[in-house]
Amino acid sequence: MMLLSWGMPLTDEKQEFSKRLRDSLKRAQGSLEGAAAIAREFNLRYEGTPVTAPAVRKWLDGKSLPSQDKVRALARWLEVSPHWLRLGDAEGGSSRATPVLRQSVAAYRVDPQWLSKKYEALSEPHKKIIVEVLLAFLKLEGKR
Repeated sequence: MMLLSWGMPLTDEKQEFSKRLRDSLKRAQGSLEGAAAIAREFNLRYEGTPVTAPAVRKWLDGKSLPSQDKVRALARWLEVSPHWLRLGDAEGGSSRATPVLRQSVAAYRVDPQWLSKKYEALSEPHKKIIVEVLLAFLKLEGKR
């Protein structure tokens, strides 16, 4: 069994991370259930390569740990500190998470070239729907 430098077996570390993640998800997203739903919501907020439902399931089951950039994204989303989410409180003090600024709205990146390619790949009826939605938003914002 692999040991970390402070002596905690890696399997225990994964289990502890899993518990903190599940607790944080319940607190922040009470109605969000299932690895697919969690992966979908995470991917809306994460700028890197999207995670899959099986990867999230491994986090929840204590079978794997996410990379540090994913821990930071999870922590921002769930209003906890990345250090607490990943490692817990090594001091033996409070087991509660340190609140941090919450990212309540997904951060979408829009690359005009990507958007144009995706639009062009649509069928004509779907392109018309996109145009109608765009016009409706412009009208709502008084820009039409």
